[in-house]
Amino acid sequence: MSEPTSPASLTSSSQTLAVARQAILDHQGAVFGYELFDRSVAQTKHTAASDAQMLFNLLSFIGDESLIGDKEVFINCTLDSLAGGHLDLVSPERIVLEVPPVADLEQISTRLPSLQNAMQRGFRLAFDGSVLTPAYEAWLPLASFISLDLGALAPATLLSYVEFARHRSSARLIAKKVETSTQFAQMSNQGVKLFQGYWFAKPTLIQGHTIRPAQANILQLINLVRKQATTDQIEDVLKRDATLSFNLLRFINSAGFGARSEVTSFRHAVMLLGLNRLFKWAALLMTTSRGSDTSPAVGSTAVVRGRLMELLAADLFPVEEVDNAFVTGVFSLLDTMLGLPMQAALAGLTLPDSVTQALLHGSGALAPLLELTVACETGDDAAFARAATTLGLNNNQINMAHMQALVWAESFGQ
Repeated sequence: MSEPTSPASLTSSSQTLAVARQAILDHQGAVFGYELFDRSVAQTKHTAASDAQMLFNLLSFIGDESLIGDKEVFINCTLDSLAGGHLDLVSPERIVLEVPPVADLEQISTRLPSLQNAMQRGFRLAFDGSVLTPAYEAWLPLASFISLDLGALAPATLLSYVEFARHRSSARLIAKKVETSTQFAQMSNQGVKLFQGYWFAKPTLIQGHTIRPAQANILQLINLVRKQATTDQIEDVLKRDATLSFNLLRFINSAGFGARSEVTSFRHAVMLLGLNRLFKWAALLMTTSRGSDTSPAVGSTAVVRGRLMELLAADLFPVEEVDNAFVTGVFSLLDTMLGLPMQAALAGLTLPDSVTQALLHGSGALAPLLELTVACETGDDAAFARAATTLGLNNNQINMAHMQALVWAESFGQ
């Protein structure tokens, strides 16, 4: 693919990352694992997007051995992020997902399938003391770890929780916010084996840097993956962009990916990752590799469009055209991302005719889907009604797919 010459969004960029790490120790004082928090930016609200971004940063951009060594990794997540595409990129063996309680108790049953799915994928789940209350009875068998907050629970409640967990759960208990030797002794005498708190260690801050590849090269990689190009062709792109290949090797050699030995060749990395996961990795990298003149919302909007079109197309078109619908949505903001007219942005990409017709001319089978997707985004009622009628879709189908697309796109993060 020929590379445009000047837009800022095509150049590599760097940013500082900061991760807070607090140790979880066993009763003998040895480090069992680390709880990690992203401190690169101020998070006013914990979201599925921030979960995805943190996990991606941790595995791709922070020196893995200095960060966690061979220990367990505890990462906070939202309930929405359990279904996130970013979790497909990591090996679950050493990652524990810390799941918060629900805001509405009616969600306990509705969230159960996503928790079960995460377990089936190999992730272990950690809950707080809420899971030991009657309302959360259905969640309790899923717990690998249960944390008890010594700063929030009364001593009598703590002891009753420990006793209840011992008889009703196989989960390992973690005493959190341990600040005195008395608290440690009390919980240790009750049989608790894992501890976290200032009495042992305060969180430490570890800093690193991202090196973001040029978007043009990421797009070329995505293009090759969508075409199911040969390993040689994909390897050639990686060889020509040091930042792209650096990020891939850093990710695939991270503890989270779970490679059994160090991967040093691009060919091995591509074969080990596989085309499906390579596409997800590149798509996530694309949404976070923006130029200084590009809004961070552009990447996430493109992913929402792609997923919404894919979901709606599943009931309307053959399988190959469903894939084309996703590509159409993701690339519908390519002109904005690259700072080029759409025709120039697409010039170097090999795309199916139905995709090109929809993006350049607003015609063909996928055009009404793109019109409907943009109408959902902008609130254009007339365009929405026109496209929905053309496609034979009702409001419930569209609204449900839109909600699913928003959740899915959040999992890729900004």
